[in-house]
Amino acid sequence: MFVFELLDSDLKKYMKSLGGQLQPVQVRDFACQMLKGIEFCHSNRIIHRDLKPQNLLIDNKSLVLKIADFGLARAFTLPIPQYTHEVVTVWYRPLEILLGSKLYSIPVDLWGVGCILAEMATGSPLFAGDSEIDTAFKIFQKLGTPTEAVWPGLSKLPDFKPSFPKWQPKGWANIQNTSAQLGPTGVDLLDQLMRYNPSARVSARAALQHAYFA
Repeated sequence: MFVFELLDSDLKKYMKSLGGQLQPVQVRDFACQMLKGIEFCHSNRIIHRDLKPQNLLIDNKSLVLKIADFGLARAFTLPIPQYTHEVVTVWYRPLEILLGSKLYSIPVDLWGVGCILAEMATGSPLFAGDSEIDTAFKIFQKLGTPTEAVWPGLSKLPDFKPSFPKWQPKGWANIQNTSAQLGPTGVDLLDQLMRYNPSARVSARAALQHAYFA
Protein backbone atom coordinates (compact mmCIF):
# COMPACT_ATOMS: atom_id res chain seq x y z
CA MET A 1 0.00 0.00 0.00
CA PHE A 2 1.19 3.51 -0.88
CA VAL A 3 0.02 6.56 1.09
CA PHE A 4 0.31 10.03 -0.42
CA GLU A 5 -0.64 13.43 0.92
CA LEU A 6 -3.92 14.87 -0.34
CA LEU A 7 -3.36 17.43 -3.08
CA ASP A 8 -5.87 19.55 -4.96
CA SER A 9 -5.48 18.21 -8.45
CA ASP A 10 -3.39 16.36 -10.96
CA LEU A 11 -1.67 17.86 -13.97
CA LYS A 12 -4.38 16.70 -16.38
CA LYS A 13 -7.16 18.35 -14.34
CA TYR A 14 -5.06 21.44 -13.66
CA MET A 15 -4.41 21.96 -17.37
CA LYS A 16 -8.12 21.46 -18.13
CA SER A 17 -9.04 24.11 -15.55
CA LEU A 18 -6.86 26.59 -17.46
CA GLY A 19 -8.29 25.73 -20.86
CA GLY A 20 -5.73 23.03 -21.66
CA GLN A 21 -2.54 24.99 -22.29
CA LEU A 22 -0.04 26.32 -19.74
CA GLN A 23 2.01 29.48 -19.96
CA PRO A 24 5.64 28.88 -21.06
CA VAL A 25 7.04 29.84 -17.63
CA GLN A 26 4.71 27.35 -15.93
CA VAL A 27 5.63 24.61 -18.42
CA ARG A 28 9.29 25.15 -17.58
CA ASP A 29 8.68 25.15 -13.82
CA PHE A 30 6.62 21.95 -13.86
CA ALA A 31 9.12 20.26 -16.20
CA CYS A 32 11.95 21.15 -13.82
CA GLN A 33 10.05 19.79 -10.80
CA MET A 34 9.16 16.61 -12.68
CA LEU A 35 12.79 16.03 -13.70
CA LYS A 36 14.00 16.64 -10.13
CA GLY A 37 11.58 13.99 -8.91
CA ILE A 38 12.60 11.51 -11.60
CA GLU A 39 16.29 12.19 -10.99
CA PHE A 40 15.73 11.39 -7.30
CA CYS A 41 13.97 8.13 -8.23
CA HIS A 42 16.69 7.12 -10.68
CA SER A 43 19.53 7.99 -8.29
CA ASN A 44 17.85 5.63 -5.83
CA ARG A 45 17.51 2.92 -8.52
CA ILE A 46 13.76 3.22 -9.02
CA ILE A 47 12.07 3.24 -12.46
CA HIS A 48 8.57 4.75 -12.30
CA ARG A 49 7.28 3.14 -15.54
CA ASP A 50 3.95 4.99 -15.63
CA LEU A 51 4.56 8.71 -16.08
CA LYS A 52 1.51 10.58 -17.35
CA PRO A 53 -0.26 13.82 -16.42
CA GLN A 54 -2.78 11.97 -14.23
CA ASN A 55 0.08 10.67 -12.05
CA LEU A 56 1.55 14.12 -11.38
CA LEU A 57 -0.21 15.77 -8.43
CA ILE A 58 -0.47 19.55 -8.15
CA ASP A 59 -0.92 21.83 -5.15
CA ASN A 60 -3.00 24.64 -6.67
CA LYS A 61 -1.76 27.28 -4.21
CA SER A 62 1.99 26.66 -4.15
CA LEU A 63 2.09 25.10 -7.67
CA VAL A 64 4.25 22.31 -6.30
CA LEU A 65 4.24 19.17 -8.49
CA LYS A 66 4.67 15.72 -6.98
CA ILE A 67 5.09 12.37 -8.70
CA ALA A 68 2.54 9.78 -7.59
CA ASP A 69 1.25 6.27 -8.37
CA PHE A 70 4.26 3.99 -8.00
CA GLY A 71 2.19 0.86 -8.59
CA LEU A 72 4.23 -0.11 -11.66
CA ALA A 73 7.56 1.16 -10.31
CA ARG A 74 10.46 -1.27 -9.96
CA ALA A 75 13.88 -1.22 -8.36
CA PHE A 76 16.54 -1.88 -10.98
CA THR A 77 19.87 -3.63 -10.71
CA LEU A 78 22.77 -4.51 -12.98
CA PRO A 79 22.60 -6.53 -15.11
CA ILE A 80 19.19 -5.19 -16.08
CA PRO A 81 16.51 -7.90 -15.69
CA GLN A 82 13.78 -8.60 -18.22
CA TYR A 83 10.56 -6.71 -17.55
CA THR A 84 7.03 -7.02 -18.88
CA HIS A 85 6.17 -4.61 -21.70
CA GLU A 86 2.62 -4.19 -20.34
CA VAL A 87 3.56 -0.95 -18.59
CA VAL A 88 3.15 2.77 -19.14
CA THR A 89 -0.16 4.08 -20.44
CA VAL A 90 0.06 3.57 -24.18
CA TRP A 91 0.13 7.27 -25.18
CA TYR A 92 3.26 7.77 -23.05
CA ARG A 93 4.89 4.42 -23.78
CA PRO A 94 8.33 4.66 -25.43
CA LEU A 95 8.97 2.99 -28.75
CA GLU A 96 11.31 0.34 -27.34
CA ILE A 97 8.43 -1.01 -25.23
CA LEU A 98 5.85 -0.59 -28.03
CA LEU A 99 8.12 -2.73 -30.22
CA GLY A 100 8.27 -5.49 -27.62
CA SER A 101 11.58 -5.01 -25.85
CA LYS A 102 11.72 -6.65 -22.43
CA LEU A 103 15.16 -5.20 -21.71
CA TYR A 104 14.71 -1.56 -20.85
CA SER A 105 15.73 0.81 -18.11
CA ILE A 106 15.46 4.39 -16.86
CA PRO A 107 15.30 5.99 -20.36
CA VAL A 108 11.63 4.86 -20.51
CA ASP A 109 10.81 7.48 -17.89
CA LEU A 110 12.57 10.22 -19.86
CA TRP A 111 10.42 9.49 -22.92
CA GLY A 112 7.39 9.99 -20.67
CA VAL A 113 8.83 13.30 -19.47
CA GLY A 114 9.19 14.39 -23.10
CA CYS A 115 5.59 13.45 -23.92
CA ILE A 116 4.34 15.39 -20.89
CA LEU A 117 6.54 18.42 -21.65
CA ALA A 118 5.06 18.66 -25.15
CA GLU A 119 1.52 18.15 -23.83
CA MET A 120 1.93 20.93 -21.26
CA ALA A 121 3.08 23.27 -24.02
CA THR A 122 0.42 22.42 -26.59
CA GLY A 123 -2.55 21.27 -24.52
CA SER A 124 -2.97 17.90 -26.21
CA PRO A 125 -1.18 14.52 -26.13
CA LEU A 126 1.51 13.96 -28.75
CA PHE A 127 0.68 10.35 -29.60
CA ALA A 128 -2.96 9.61 -28.82
CA GLY A 129 -3.20 6.16 -30.39
CA ASP A 130 -6.02 3.68 -29.77
CA SER A 131 -3.67 0.65 -29.64
CA GLU A 132 0.04 -0.13 -29.43
CA ILE A 133 0.56 -0.25 -33.18
CA ASP A 134 -1.58 2.86 -33.77
CA THR A 135 0.49 4.73 -31.16
CA ALA A 136 3.72 3.53 -32.80
CA PHE A 137 2.50 4.76 -36.19
CA LYS A 138 1.52 8.13 -34.70
CA ILE A 139 5.08 8.41 -33.37
CA PHE A 140 6.48 7.51 -36.81
CA GLN A 141 4.23 10.05 -38.53
CA LYS A 142 5.57 12.87 -36.37
CA LEU A 143 9.16 11.87 -35.59
CA GLY A 144 9.84 9.75 -38.67
CA THR A 145 10.07 5.98 -39.06
CA PRO A 146 13.22 4.85 -37.23
CA THR A 147 16.10 3.10 -38.95
CA GLU A 148 19.13 1.06 -37.89
CA ALA A 149 21.24 4.15 -38.59
CA VAL A 150 19.61 6.14 -35.78
CA TRP A 151 18.89 3.16 -33.55
CA PRO A 152 21.32 0.24 -33.83
CA GLY A 153 19.58 -3.01 -32.90
CA LEU A 154 16.13 -1.75 -33.92
CA SER A 155 15.54 -4.61 -36.36
CA LYS A 156 16.08 -7.18 -33.58
CA LEU A 157 13.15 -5.93 -31.49
CA PRO A 158 10.36 -8.56 -31.37
CA ASP A 159 7.61 -6.41 -32.90
CA PHE A 160 9.65 -4.45 -35.45
CA LYS A 161 8.76 -5.12 -39.09
CA PRO A 162 10.78 -3.96 -42.12
CA SER A 163 7.43 -3.45 -43.86
CA PHE A 164 6.44 -0.56 -41.55
CA PRO A 165 5.41 2.52 -43.57
CA LYS A 166 8.28 4.97 -44.10
CA TRP A 167 7.45 8.45 -42.81
CA GLN A 168 9.83 11.41 -42.74
CA PRO A 169 10.12 13.47 -39.53
CA LYS A 170 7.88 16.54 -39.51
CA GLY A 171 10.15 18.70 -37.35
CA TRP A 172 8.98 20.18 -34.05
CA ALA A 173 7.98 23.47 -35.69
CA ASN A 174 5.25 21.51 -37.50
CA ILE A 175 4.11 19.36 -34.56
CA GLN A 176 1.21 20.98 -32.69
CA ASN A 177 2.99 24.35 -32.48
CA THR A 178 5.49 22.83 -30.04
CA SER A 179 8.38 24.96 -31.22
CA ALA A 180 6.53 28.25 -30.75
CA GLN A 181 5.54 27.31 -27.20
CA LEU A 182 8.88 25.97 -25.97
CA GLY A 183 11.36 28.13 -27.85
CA PRO A 184 14.68 26.86 -29.28
CA THR A 185 16.15 25.64 -25.98
CA GLY A 186 12.92 23.86 -24.98
CA VAL A 187 12.75 22.14 -28.35
CA ASP A 188 16.38 21.05 -28.02
CA LEU A 189 15.64 19.47 -24.63
CA LEU A 190 12.48 17.83 -26.02
CA ASP A 191 14.51 16.43 -28.90
CA GLN A 192 17.00 14.89 -26.45
CA LEU A 193 14.21 13.41 -24.31
CA MET A 194 12.54 11.80 -27.33
CA ARG A 195 15.48 10.11 -29.05
CA TYR A 196 14.49 6.72 -30.41
CA ASN A 197 17.70 5.04 -29.25
CA PRO A 198 17.31 4.74 -25.44
CA SER A 199 21.08 4.96 -24.92
CA ALA A 200 21.10 8.33 -26.70
CA ARG A 201 18.24 9.74 -24.60
CA VAL A 202 19.25 12.42 -22.11
CA SER A 203 19.31 11.46 -18.42
CA ALA A 204 17.24 13.32 -15.83
CA ARG A 205 20.42 14.66 -14.22
CA ALA A 206 21.78 15.97 -17.52
CA ALA A 207 18.38 17.39 -18.49
CA LEU A 208 18.33 19.50 -15.32
CA GLN A 209 21.57 21.15 -16.48
CA HIS A 210 20.05 22.05 -19.88
CA ALA A 211 19.97 25.67 -21.05
CA TYR A 212 16.14 25.51 -21.05
CA PHE A 213 16.25 25.84 -17.26
CA ALA A 214 18.93 28.54 -17.16
